[in-house]
Amino acid sequence: MPDVPEVRFLTVAEVAELMRVSKMTVYRLVHSGDLPAIRFGRSYRVPETAVANALQRPISDVG
Repeated sequence: MPDVPEVRFLTVAEVAELMRVSKMTVYRLVHSGDLPAIRFGRSYRVPETAVANALQRPISDVG
């Protein structure tokens, strides 16, 4: 069986807290495609690596 990389997913609230923005801003980033996410039922989950990448981009590149 091949090794599957461990990916940690964060909720929108957790992402908002880490990025110090509102949950609505996170939803806007997800819907615009600037922040990749997957849909789990009626909620979204964002890979932790995507948040780390977004935080390292210059502010003018985000949104």
